[in-house]
Amino acid sequence: MPEPLQTEKNQSWAITLFTIGVFMAALDNGIISAALTTINSSFGVSPSWGSWGVTLYTLGLSVSVPIVGKLSDRYGRKKLFMIEVGVFGLGSLLVALSQSFPMFLAARLIQALGGGGIFIIGSSHVLAVLPKEKQGKALGLLGAMNGMAAVLGPNIGSFLLDVTGSWHWLFLINLPIAAALVVCGGLFIAETKEPEVKKLDLAGTMMLSLAILSCMIGITNLDGAKLSESIMDVKVYGYLLGAGLLFAALLKVEKRVENRGGDPILACSLLQNKVFQWTLVIGFLSGGLLAAVIFIPSYAEQYLHVSAEKAGYWMTPLALASGIGAWLGGAVTDKKGPVFSAVVSGVIAFTGFSLFPLWVTDKWEFVTASVIAGIGFGFLLGAPLNVLVSETAGQNKGTALGTLSLVRQVGLTLAPALYAGFITGGFDRIGDDIKNRLAKSGIPADQAQMPDIGGGLSSLQEQVSRIPVPAVKKAVSDAIEAGVASGYHHLYTAAAVISLCTIVSAAVLAYFRKPASSKKNASPSAGKAQ
Repeated sequence: MPEPLQTEKNQSWAITLFTIGVFMAALDNGIISAALTTINSSFGVSPSWGSWGVTLYTLGLSVSVPIVGKLSDRYGRKKLFMIEVGVFGLGSLLVALSQSFPMFLAARLIQALGGGGIFIIGSSHVLAVLPKEKQGKALGLLGAMNGMAAVLGPNIGSFLLDVTGSWHWLFLINLPIAAALVVCGGLFIAETKEPEVKKLDLAGTMMLSLAILSCMIGITNLDGAKLSESIMDVKVYGYLLGAGLLFAALLKVEKRVENRGGDPILACSLLQNKVFQWTLVIGFLSGGLLAAVIFIPSYAEQYLHVSAEKAGYWMTPLALASGIGAWLGGAVTDKKGPVFSAVVSGVIAFTGFSLFPLWVTDKWEFVTASVIAGIGFGFLLGAPLNVLVSETAGQNKGTALGTLSLVRQVGLTLAPALYAGFITGGFDRIGDDIKNRLAKSGIPADQAQMPDIGGGLSSLQEQVSRIPVPAVKKAVSDAIEAGVASGYHHLYTAAAVISLCTIVSAAVLAYFRKPASSKKNASPSAGKAQ
C-alpha cells in the first residue's frame, strides 16, 4: 500500500480535493441555466436549440459515469481523477472560446465526459481507503457538494453574469480550479485500484454507451405538458425501445464475458443481487426527489408572488439544508447503518414535501417546509446508497457506483416531465374555473371580459390587471390562484409519495440484507420449532 495512504493528513487532503472537484463539475450543469438566454442570443439560436447545451451535458454525464467508474477500478482512481479534471478544464476552455454553436455543443459534451466521473472516483477512493466507521461522513460530504452545487448553480451563474457581464466567465473560472486540482491531486492523492486487471470489455462499453444515449434522448424528448401524447411520439418510444433492445443484448454479452472469467463493464451477477437491485430503486427515487427542487423558483414566483429576479434566491435555504442533510446522513450511516439512514431520509422528506400542499401559504412557511424537505433528500445524496452499493460490489465498486449514479440521473431526467404535467394540468383548468366562478357570481361568461388563456401565466396576469369590473377581476384572479395552487400541490404531493416509496423500498432492502439464518429463524416454521 502506498505510504501516503497511511497518513490521516493525506487522506484529508484527498477528500478535500475530491470535494472541490465534485462541486466544480456538478455546478456547471446549473450555472449555465442563468445564462442560457444570453448564450442563445450570442449564437443566434432559438431557445429549443439552445436547450441542447444543457441536454448534451446531461447526456455526457450519463454516458461517462458507469464507464469512468469501471476504468477507475482498473487503472487507478488518482490517475482517472487527474484525467477527468483535465478533460473538464479543456472542455471549459473550448466552451469559452466557441465561435459557433456546433463548437459550443461539442465543447459542452467534452466538459461532461470530464466531469461525469469525478463523484464516482471520489466515492470509490473513500470506500477503498477509509475505515468503514469513517466512510459515511466522507461520502456525505461528497454528496453534500453534489446536491448543493446542483441547487445553487443558477444563483451563482446569475451573480457571475451580473459581475462580469459576459457568459464566457462562467466557464473560464473553471480553468484555475481544474489546474490546481490536477497539480494537488498528483501531490496528495494516493493511488488506489483493484488488484486484478483483465482485458477491457470494449464491446460492452460501446453497447452500454449507446443504450444510455438512446434512453436519455428518449426521456429528454418527453413533453411534460402533453405527457401521454409525447410517449406515443416516435422520438420518444423509438429511442426508449432502442435502448431496451440494446440493454437486453448487452446483458447477454456481459453474461458471456463474465462466464468466461472476463471483466464486464456491467456485472450480471451484481445486477442479480437483490440488495443491489433495491438500492438502485432507491437511487432512482432519490433522483425524483432531487428533480422536485428544480421547480422551487417557479413555485416561489407563481404561488408566493416573489419577483422573477429574486425567485432563484429562495432555493438557498433548501440548498444549505440539503448539504446539512447529506452530512447528517453520513454521520447516521456511520452509527446506525445505511438502511436506517435511508428510512430516516424518507420520513423527513415525506414530512417536508407534504407541508407544501397541506400548510404553505406564506414565505416563512415555505422556508420551513423547504428546509425540512432539503434535509430529507440530502440524507440520500452521499453516504447511505454508496455504502450499500459498496457492500455488494466486491471488486466492482466503481462499476456499481457508476450504475447507481446513472439510475439516479435517469430519475432526475424523467421526473421533471411528470411534474411539469401536473403544473400544466393546473393551468389548463383555469379557463373552466373562471366560467364557473363567473356563473356563481351571476355574471354570464359571454358578457364578461374573458382573458386569453393561451398566452401563458405572465400574460394572463397582465390581462387581469386591465379588467375594469371588480367582480370579474376577482373571479379571474381567484381561478388563476386555484389553478397554480392545484398544479404545484399535485407536484409536491407526488414528491411526498416518492418519499413514502423510499421508506417501503428501504424496508424491502433490509429484508434481503438480512443473513439467511436470520430469515430462517424469523419464519413461522422456525417459530413453532422453538
